[in-house]
Amino acid sequence: MISAVLFVSFVVMLLLNVPIVLSLGGSALIAMLYGGLPLSVLPVNVYAGISKFVLLAIPFFVLAGNIMEKGGISQRLISFVDSMVGHKKGGLAIVCVVVCCFFAAISGSGPATVAALGVILIPAMTKAGYGAGFSSALMASAGSIGIIIPPSISFVVYGAIAGVSISKLFIAGIIPGCMMGAALIIVVLIISSKKTLEEKPKASAKERLQSFKDAFWGLLMPLIILGGIYGGVFTPTEAAAVSVVYGLFTGLFIYKEIKLKDLVYILISSAKQSAGIMIVIACASLFAWVCTTEGIAAMASELLLRISGNKYGFLLIVNILLLIAGCFIDANSAMYIFVPIMLPVALKLGYDPIAFGVMMTMNLAIGLVTPPVGLDLFVACQISKISLSEISKHVMPLIVVSLVVLFLITYFPQITLFLVK
Repeated sequence: MISAVLFVSFVVMLLLNVPIVLSLGGSALIAMLYGGLPLSVLPVNVYAGISKFVLLAIPFFVLAGNIMEKGGISQRLISFVDSMVGHKKGGLAIVCVVVCCFFAAISGSGPATVAALGVILIPAMTKAGYGAGFSSALMASAGSIGIIIPPSISFVVYGAIAGVSISKLFIAGIIPGCMMGAALIIVVLIISSKKTLEEKPKASAKERLQSFKDAFWGLLMPLIILGGIYGGVFTPTEAAAVSVVYGLFTGLFIYKEIKLKDLVYILISSAKQSAGIMIVIACASLFAWVCTTEGIAAMASELLLRISGNKYGFLLIVNILLLIAGCFIDANSAMYIFVPIMLPVALKLGYDPIAFGVMMTMNLAIGLVTPPVGLDLFVACQISKISLSEISKHVMPLIVVSLVVLFLITYFPQITLFLVK
């Protein structure tokens, strides 16, 4: 009965548009009161949910992303990629996807990627003839790659819950993230061939070299982070701290676009973003604790195992559930709700936990651009000043190709694990 109280109250709160953090924490509290669980465990479990060392990487990656955004890295990345492919048919839209992949390796967040690059690229693509609807939809879809390509905040959260190597998750996310980017570029090429677009002259070798020099320090950052982790020089948490130091050095002394007075704004903004993520994790961990304590997670796992019957059926059910969940709740909350239920079944069926984490994350990345509550869609709509219904019409083909990539990495986990093994 406690399980019914927990999930019914959670769904009712969501339907009433109660913020996700209050829906998670409130439903857990209601279930605890109904079940007679001592409220003294509430602060203990909330604190335990956010006091894990690996989660320290989250505020550092958020801070690093804000530093690099303020330091002018986004504009330099756009200029460099534009000099390489901007003259081609659909070149500016390709620039959007490629730069999102680069910036994803800095910010670790889908909405942050859309916010940082969208203010530049959405107006530029609209002016070039793509239309505000498609420009916004592409920006939102490409921005969702931010939680797949490492470093990814969602990978950090999954690793903390599942107890698996975050370094391996980061490495495993590279190929699926690049595949998703390639799939979006295919759609761009098809749609661009049917449009009358503004043509740009081809950049000279000198212009390309200059743009590369300008973007060099920004391009170097993902290599330092991932190379250091892959080479065993530092842990993901230490890599996050290194990225902050590197970003400050680049912004203050090389690009010189960050002034000392800007640091106050950057720190406050990063603290707000980090606090928003951590409070969601705290409430989600309380929700997960109630599920575990009352045996809800174990019962749900057994039910899922009986319903699916085999690995392929189980994976299909997981994908459907996560795609639906991604329409209504954010990735970090979904991790705390579904990982304790789904991962034990995946392990029993012999599915690799690293591949399972990447599959879950890609599902939730697609959720960022799935109406009615796709967060990336809202960020893009705010930038372009268009309605959700307008952007939703243009995002559907981009979702379809993303689902194709999801199918491939789900049923062929060797793709995900190729760089890990």
